[in-house]
Amino acid sequence: MTEILARLVGRWIARHAKPVPQALAAVAGRRPATVITGGSRGIGLALTRRFAAAGQDVVMIARSQDVLEAEALTMRGIVGSRVLTLALDITRDDAAAALESFLESQGGYLDVLVNNAAIGLGGAFDSHAPAAIDQLIAINIGALTRLTRHALPAMKARGRGGILNIASLAGYVPGPQQAAYYASKAYVTSLTEAIAEECTGTGVRISVVAPGPVETGFHAAIGANHALYLKLMPTMSPEQVARAAYSGFMLGRTVVRPGLVVPLAAAAVRVLPHALTVPIVRRLLEQRKPGSRR
Repeated sequence: MTEILARLVGRWIARHAKPVPQALAAVAGRRPATVITGGSRGIGLALTRRFAAAGQDVVMIARSQDVLEAEALTMRGIVGSRVLTLALDITRDDAAAALESFLESQGGYLDVLVNNAAIGLGGAFDSHAPAAIDQLIAINIGALTRLTRHALPAMKARGRGGILNIASLAGYVPGPQQAAYYASKAYVTSLTEAIAEECTGTGVRISVVAPGPVETGFHAAIGANHALYLKLMPTMSPEQVARAAYSGFMLGRTVVRPGLVVPLAAAAVRVLPHALTVPIVRRLLEQRKPGSRR
């Protein structure tokens, strides 16, 4: 049913599309591919499986080739589509060129870009080394922006394709104790919604996903696994997020908020006075020792 609706939605999304013959000729005989950054674990891995199960060629990108290949091997015997891997530091200035070169060597082209790779930092903003903050900005904002800017013109020229950005509920409020991460997700949300409006009717799907807490190693990695928000908000599995993200993307939804709690939380943020919201969020994000009740 989703596939039928997706085809109907696709016609509507492409209602003003004007494919450029040269752009179509440039990829003639090549296979469309879905490229997923941070594709070796968590939401990225779940999305890789989801797109591959739908019969689409996928390219998993991460820094470790060994980890990528291990995950790809588990999929290749199950799905009928091609599962390719590319070890690439997406913060490199030539990352987009390296990706294009790889796709060309495999007889493919970039049809759907999933910007999933991201890192977080937990604790007071001034407790982090400048290099750590620079790295977060380079991955969460810089790489996503450059890859999106690279991919979009060719997609519009072909009158098809899409960009799926993974943001977070964190993008709706300032986040004391995770300030840089929350700010980066606000950027992703704002950028994606703006681009989606610019691409109306061009045939290019543009979506942003804003999940709440997800069952990955993210919270432990930033020292937030005992934060109050993890006790108050239900967590979702990467597979649940991927299922909602894929469905929303294919059905042309600009903003996808998985589950029942996330839409309610997003609405609450809009209703609560801003002067109350930020202190509340700080209490929710404060790093606590196991068993702490304060």
